[in-house]
Amino acid sequence: MKLYFAPGACSLSPHIALLEAGLPFTTEQVDLRTKKTASGADYTAINPRGYVPALELDNGQILTEGPAIVQYIAAQAPDKQLAAAPHSIEHYQMLERLNFIGTEIHKGFGPLFNPASGEDAKQAARAQLDKRFGHASDLLEGRDYLVGNRFSVADGYLFVMLTWTDKVGIDLSKWPALQAFKERIAARPAVQQALRDEGLLK
Repeated sequence: MKLYFAPGACSLSPHIALLEAGLPFTTEQVDLRTKKTASGADYTAINPRGYVPALELDNGQILTEGPAIVQYIAAQAPDKQLAAAPHSIEHYQMLERLNFIGTEIHKGFGPLFNPASGEDAKQAARAQLDKRFGHASDLLEGRDYLVGNRFSVADGYLFVMLTWTDKVGIDLSKWPALQAFKERIAARPAVQQALRDEGLLK
């Protein structure tokens, strides 16, 4: 498999999942501005949407959208238990968390990263993210992980979103559960490796 990524982007989530799963894979960096890969290929020919991540399977098929990719990865290494058992309530809770992170937190950062956004739009985005992070904090109150008592691909996705708070000046100290979660996930060997591989950690 090959993961197309941009350093520190949401593609960091499947990068973490692949390392946690112990699956063989390669990576190729994408310049999101020029839409070119490190080898000079036109990334829009690989993923017409033009954003990362994309996962090229061994048979040449392409998977896009982070939440779908991480579930595929988890299914390829069932012994690692990166997702709860199919048809269990924990499985559907994990899907709930993935959808919440993707639609309510991930997309909420859009105005903060968009140079064209006015100050009013940015303030509204911060207020909305404040509510969403408050909810995520509630989910983690008194527990180490989002679902059950072990790491899942949903935890990796939330961790990546929390790393973005540093880039936009959101202070996590008001949510001790989130701050502790970020530090706990950051200490995992696979997460450390993914950060090093993307040049985000020395």
